[in-house]
Amino acid sequence: MITLDQVSIRQGDFRLFDVDFRIPSGGYGILMGSSGCGKTTLLEAICGLRPVCDGRILLDDREVTRISPAAREIGYVPQDAALFPTMRVDRQIEFGMEVRRICRSDRRQRVEQLAELLGLKLVLKRYPPGLSGGERQRVALARALAFRPKLLCLDEPLNALDATTHLRLLELLKEVHQKEGVTVLHVTHNVEESQNLGTVHFCLEKGTVHQS
Repeated sequence: MITLDQVSIRQGDFRLFDVDFRIPSGGYGILMGSSGCGKTTLLEAICGLRPVCDGRILLDDREVTRISPAAREIGYVPQDAALFPTMRVDRQIEFGMEVRRICRSDRRQRVEQLAELLGLKLVLKRYPPGLSGGERQRVALARALAFRPKLLCLDEPLNALDATTHLRLLELLKEVHQKEGVTVLHVTHNVEESQNLGTVHFCLEKGTVHQS
């Protein structure tokens, strides 16, 4: 479960104020809004990458507003996937588990499990520059899921993909959500994604969030 309670964020002249919403445990939240309205800013604040001025952020009733990004145990897929260009795909997926000192055998088992789920078995020994857009997004998703986070934050994960790849990954996100049981917050401007994936829907406009 994720709860935002009266959260306000300021960055220069830009401001989000009194943001309130709740996604129940295992829910799939969709956050929509026009370009530049602050969707990514809000997602980064939840992940701990941007400070908040006021209010509280809670994960499963534990306040995380002032703690480090790593301590929040949130899986995050940014818009550009942000893969390490000189690191092999299997090592990308393993990275977050290694940082958390998970033993090697468990790390390798989890890599194999996610490679099977996300169709990455054939690219595990490759590097990001040789991957397609859809493959890069699947690797980023695997990396975010690897340490079994309680919350998965996705920032327009299906953007800039061709129609066929977009549809395949949309269906894949459904399967991942069902099999992993993770709570999701998915930022998008795509109505198809909202209708097909969301169990709870929000709209960010005029500096605050409304449930839709």
